[in-house]
Formats: sequence, structure tokens, C-alpha cells
Amino acid sequence: MIRAMRWRFDPHSFVGAAALFLVLALLATVGARWGWVRSFLGDVLAVAWVYLLFKAFVGARVLPLALAAFAVGLLVELGQYLAAAWQWQIPNRALRIVLGATADGWDVLAYAIGFVAVLAAEQAFRAVRPRTSAP
Repeated sequence: MIRAMRWRFDPHSFVGAAALFLVLALLATVGARWGWVRSFLGDVLAVAWVYLLFKAFVGARVLPLALAAFAVGLLVELGQYLAAAWQWQIPNRALRIVLGATADGWDVLAYAIGFVAVLAAEQAFRAVRPRTSAP
């Protein structure tokens, strides 16, 4: 049976998303000269960040939220491709850094790795998290 999504606030996921945002901001600024580490690892972590952000506000199963986070990455990549094809440029430099400027197949691979990492991390946390029982 499919459980409906519902709005809620999960403070643990929100704190995780905030911490991951700081890591991504450091990668974008301090790690600007780190080449593939910044770009590839940043894209992997971006999927995890979007997942945690979704999880902080939407109560749903892991797989739909992880798929939605992966889809966000794919939509960003599609936007980059279309922008290049139609020769659009984002005038805001910060937004160009966040969204990226060029479509790349390696980015899609990084998003896929991020998706798998989210599923693996949730499985690992589920294994160590104590189960609560109803009274």
C-alpha cells in the first residue's frame, strides 16, 4: 500500500541539510581549485543535500524522496543543456556557480552515485537506529 506524503518538520534532517549546505558552500568557494573533487563530489553531495531538505519537510518513504532528489539533479542538467543549446546565460554569478554552466554526462553519474549513497546511508541508519514500539 502506498503511503501518502505529508508535510512535517524533521529537525534532524534539517540540521543535516544545513551542515551539508555548509560543506557544499566550502567546496564551491575554498575548493574552487580542487578540480574534479569540487565538481564531482559536489554533485554527489548535492543530491544528498536535496534529499535531506525534502526529508526535513516532507514525510514520505526513502525511495520516493531519493528519486525526487535525483530528479532535481537531472532537471538541473537538462536546464544546463537547454541553456547551452539556446545560448542563454545566467547573469547572476552566484547562481551560475550553484547551478553550473555546462551539461556533462559525468554530472549525471555523480547524481546517480549520490542517489545510491542516500539509499545506502538510509539503510545503514535504519540498521543501527533503535525501533520504537507502540504502547
